[in-house]
This record gives sequence, C-alpha cells and structure tokens, in this order.
Amino acid sequence: MGGRSPMNILKLRWGDEPREVLNWRLWLAVFSFGIMGAARGVDEGLISGTIDSADFRNLLNLPDTSTSAYANIKATIAAMVSLGSVAGAAMAFLLCDRIGRLWATRQLCVLWVVGIIIFMCNDGNLGMVYAGRFIAGLGIGQASVVAPIYLSEISPKSIRGLCTMTFAGAVYIGIMLAYFASWGASLHIPDNTSGRWLVPTSLHLIFAAIIAVLSFFNYESPRYLIKRGKDRQATANLARIRNLPPTHETIVRELCEIQLQLEEEKAAVSGHGWISILREMFCNSSSLYRIYLGFTIQLLTQWCGAQSITVYAPDFFLLAGVSGQNEKLFATCILGVVKFVGALLCAFYLVDVIGRKRSLGIGIAIQTISMVYIAIFLSIVGTPNPDSFTKSQKSASIGAIFMIYLCSFGWAMGWNGIQYLINAEIYPLRIRAASSSLIMMLHFANQYGANRAVPDMLLSVSKGGMGPAGSFWFFVGLTSFSALWAWFSIPETSGLTLEGVDRLFTLPWYKIGRYGATEARALQHAHDERINEMATKRDAVEVEAV
Repeated sequence: MGGRSPMNILKLRWGDEPREVLNWRLWLAVFSFGIMGAARGVDEGLISGTIDSADFRNLLNLPDTSTSAYANIKATIAAMVSLGSVAGAAMAFLLCDRIGRLWATRQLCVLWVVGIIIFMCNDGNLGMVYAGRFIAGLGIGQASVVAPIYLSEISPKSIRGLCTMTFAGAVYIGIMLAYFASWGASLHIPDNTSGRWLVPTSLHLIFAAIIAVLSFFNYESPRYLIKRGKDRQATANLARIRNLPPTHETIVRELCEIQLQLEEEKAAVSGHGWISILREMFCNSSSLYRIYLGFTIQLLTQWCGAQSITVYAPDFFLLAGVSGQNEKLFATCILGVVKFVGALLCAFYLVDVIGRKRSLGIGIAIQTISMVYIAIFLSIVGTPNPDSFTKSQKSASIGAIFMIYLCSFGWAMGWNGIQYLINAEIYPLRIRAASSSLIMMLHFANQYGANRAVPDMLLSVSKGGMGPAGSFWFFVGLTSFSALWAWFSIPETSGLTLEGVDRLFTLPWYKIGRYGATEARALQHAHDERINEMATKRDAVEVEAV
C-alpha cells in the first residue's frame, strides 16, 4: 500500500456504488446530523470551567473548593445532564419511530434550549441549576440516538463509517470550542462577573439553533419511511439523497434489500407493538447478543477514565503538575485540539480503510500505555505540588501532561467513535430505534455514574477515595480488559450494508467477533440472488404500469 494517498485507498474501497452518490445532499445531511454531536461536546467542555468560576460559586454560595462538600456538589451539577440524557434516550425511541428522525431533531433542540435558559437564569437557586441541566439532558440524550441512526441509514455502505463518525468528530468540535470559549473568557472577562460563565454557555444556544434550522433542508430517512409503509416517498427521498433517478439499479437494489430485511424480521416475530419488539430484543438470540455488545461497550467506555478526563480536564491537569487557572484552561484547549485531530483521523481514514476493530485496537493500546505512565507518575510523586518539584519530577510532570494528551488521542480514535458507530449499525431496522435508545440510556446512566464518582474517587484514601494513583490503576485494569474483550466479541462491519450486518449475527455467538465479517460476506452471495429476483420483479411491474 506504500506510496498511495489516503484518498487513493478510499477509492480502492469504494466498491460498485456510482460516483453520483457522493453529492451535496449527502454531505449536507452528514453535516446537519453529524454536528449534533456538539450537543454533548459543548456541555462536557464547558461545565467544569463554569463551576470553577468565582462568580458562579459565589452566586450559588458553594463551599470551599478544597472540601468534599464542594466535590459532591460539583459532581452532581456536572452529572445532571447525563441523568437527564437517560430519560432523553428513552424518549428518542418513541419519538424516532412516531414522528420521524427530522421532527425528533427539532423537538430535542427545543428541550435543549429551554434547559440551558433555565440554567443560565438560575438567580442563585441550586434547584434551578439542577432542573435546567436535567431538561437540557433530555434533548442532548436524544441527539445521541437520533443522529447516529439517521447517519447510518442514509449513508452509502462504503463510507458509512466516515459518515457516522462525523457525530463523534462533532463531539470534539464542541469540546474544543467550549475549551477555547472558557479560556478566552478567563482572559478577557473578570472572574467575578456573570459574563465569565454566561458567555461561553451561550454556545449551547448557538449550536441548537443551527441544528434546528438545518433540519428543514434535509430529507426523512428512507428506511424509516419504508418501515411506516410510505414506499413511494422512501423511493423519492433515497433517489434525491443518492442523486440518481428512482429507476436506477442502485436505488432499486437498496430499496429491495431494505424491504426484504423488514419482511424477514416481521416473519420471524409474530405480533405488533411493544410486546413483539421486546420479544425480538430479548428472546431472540441474535438480537440479545447485540444488546449484550452494546451494554458491555457502554460499561467499558464510560469507566475506563478517558471520558472523565474530558469532563474534569482542569482537575486532571492539576494532578499532572499544571498550576494556575488560566494555565489549566489553556492546557484543556490543546486537549480539545488533540481529541479533534484523533477523531478526524479515525473518521476519514481508519474505520473504513483498516476497519473498525483495528482502529479500536490501536486506540486502546495508546490509551493503556499513557494511563500506565500517569499511574506510575502519581504513585511515585503522590499529590503533585508543582512549586516544590525537583528537576526530575518536573521532567516526569511534562511527560504526564503529554500522556494525558496521548490518552485522549487514543480514546478519540478508539472507543469514543466506535461506541456510536457500532450502536448505530448492528441492529435490524424493526428494533433499531428501540435498541439504540436502550443502549444510549445505559450510556448516559454509566456516564452519570462515572461523572458522579470520579471527584470522590480522586479524594485521598483517608477521605474515602481511591486517591489519584489508585484511580488511574483502576482505569488501567479496565482498559486492558476491554482490549481482550473487544478482540473476542466485536465483529468487523466495514464494507457491509446495514442488512449485511444483520446477517452477520446469524452465526454462532463465539464466531461473531473473530470470524463474523468473513462468513457474512460468504452469506452475501446467496442473499444477492434474492435481491436480484426482487429487483427484476419490481422492474417488470414498473414496465407493465407504464
């Protein structure tokens, strides 16, 4: 592969899809729904700096920053969006399948804005802070379900990884802009004025408005329309998104494949409504394995520590030896850039070229190595005091700071993007919204638990915590285990259609992770014959109608 550019490699992996599918309508849809990842990113990047600002602390009469009471309140405020997002993810299932992907997007933006306005107008009432962040979480939680589902459903199979990973990339756009907004406010706005935290918080309102407006320039998901029995509109929308005539072979084959999968799902599960969906999710061995995958991925990703570094970045940089509020905020800005670059590398190159599993393995390896260094540093140095560092400790501190960046880079190109991509593409159409919503509920429940626990974990053992070093050794152990589990359990899905991914899970459970992709492609040939037969019949009916 030497001498070939990334774009040439992508060209080799393009397959048999016409070039017309890469058109402005597709990229507009990818941008419009991918940017919804900023909903999470902006909140994660802003909240720690907001709570640490003097005006915010004085307004709410928060206790001294060195006390366990302050750590408790800070953790609750930071985690409240995650708690609201659990309920928001549950709402997404109902709304995605009832009102469609587009209207679900518009209403979540309304909830997001209402919650942030309540938070900004708290007037010193801690209850309003909690309520506002919980309501904002209702919208943010839905965004993490609606956007990946829509992106996976409208993307061509050869670049589905790239398109869906734009959501994870947008998380880091939000984080990066939030970090820079907090840093800029710390430089230009006095810490004892409300503008110090209100101005950066307005990023929420800006992104929500952009997303809501862009939703009116996009088309409803063809797969959702077919599920609702609106075949004619689904054909028209798919033709527009692919920039091909409705009678084109690519359009006909894709629609037939969607319809065939839906017919097979309905034939496999009798009944309608909630009971049949729950039965298919938990009583069908194929679907249950997917739920197991989604649940375990969320458990491992949220407790491996990298996500907590994003939320509490200034605190972790202090542990590495960065002192001074402005210095810590500047360090977080660089962290945002590093994560964004990692997400771009993963989205534009790794997941569709070398595959999901290899990208994940590289990311986990980088994350584990960097966390081992930080754990050793904290075990030797203890709670850092930069003012009393020796020359060797200062050098080790610089290494620890670099390792925080490296850890975040590994997280961005590994677990963070893969968790959304896998969750969006492994479920069959009939239960896709319900399963994705359930897994994202578990995502935010684990995120709430981790965000709530980390400030207490970092407390010294004498105060009931694990200490900084103990916390990082915990993260090292869990990250190392996740590498082994991912190798055995997670299947490679690059290059497969969403319907092809579904066939992958017909294999015995112990083969799915290690041999799934190879055997799924072998099964594709028999399936293609049925698709060709359906396409021929469809063409014959259309000719007869003419």
